[in-house]
Amino acid sequence: MAAHAIRTRWLGFLFLAAMLVVLAVLPWAINNYWLRIATGALMWAGLACSWNMLGGYAGYINFGHSAFFGLGAYSSALLMNDPFGLPFLATIPAGMAVTALCAVAIGGATLRLRGAYFAIATWAFAEVLIQFATVMDFTGGTGGIGLPPFLNERFFYFAMLVAAVLTYLVTWALFERSRFGLKVKALRDHEPAAEAMGINTALVKLQAFVLSAVAASVFGSIFAYWVTFINPKSVFGGDITDQMVVMVLLGGLGSLWGPAIGGVALFVVNRLIWMNWGDTAFYIAILGAAIVLVVLFLPNGIAGLFARRGGNGALAKAAEKLVRGGER
Repeated sequence: MAAHAIRTRWLGFLFLAAMLVVLAVLPWAINNYWLRIATGALMWAGLACSWNMLGGYAGYINFGHSAFFGLGAYSSALLMNDPFGLPFLATIPAGMAVTALCAVAIGGATLRLRGAYFAIATWAFAEVLIQFATVMDFTGGTGGIGLPPFLNERFFYFAMLVAAVLTYLVTWALFERSRFGLKVKALRDHEPAAEAMGINTALVKLQAFVLSAVAASVFGSIFAYWVTFINPKSVFGGDITDQMVVMVLLGGLGSLWGPAIGGVALFVVNRLIWMNWGDTAFYIAILGAAIVLVVLFLPNGIAGLFARRGGNGALAKAAEKLVRGGER
């Protein structure tokens, strides 16, 4: 069994290395149109992963995740324009800081809620930001705000690739291979029992919420510079969060690679429909059908077909490891 586990792990590493090589040389193998599609697929895979940090691992369904995507986008847009005129790379950490502060403020208030109440509260937060960006002069109002154009598709592809790889590495390190991840899964499975084990569930939830928000803001910053123009609906809109949710459900809620599978698959389907029929209305019907099929036949998503889940649950595993490690 040990030899089989080691062999499986090495095969997994080799597969990931091969995928990274393919992704690294892809911009020189396809034209700019398909490169834009690949860039968008990376963005949605990363956004789905950021949503999964809270919605999948912690079990808090966030219907306002687009708020953090939009905060990153507007932070970069405002800082790159007059009177600041900052370079793009300098605006990313600034957007992350702004998003983290907002996430701490909002999370401290809303994470006391659960279920539909939390989902509605986060949705309301995103709607408030839409209205705020619409009426304020410095955001450009309904007219939106432009960014300095930079016509280099390979730059944005690699920017999205680096952001996506880092997001999945952070997810793997913190949610799959660390004590923090055990705490998050324990409170998801049974929060009162997690508290009885000595876990500070309020702090753990807030940390997961902030991590999820900051990751989304990075993709918002890159997206704003990529498209060179944003308005409130394009970055704060509820349809952005809706797509993240469906992508994660399709790929596998609470799994590492589920968001990547669902994000890439649904975005590519969306683009193919637009290429062939010039309208994405049919895409909404496909989303609905995908949700029904997943609920009926793939409750663990596509990733569940390839992953073996233990029968003891995250709470039992967390209890064993935390007690063994002397957690107070």
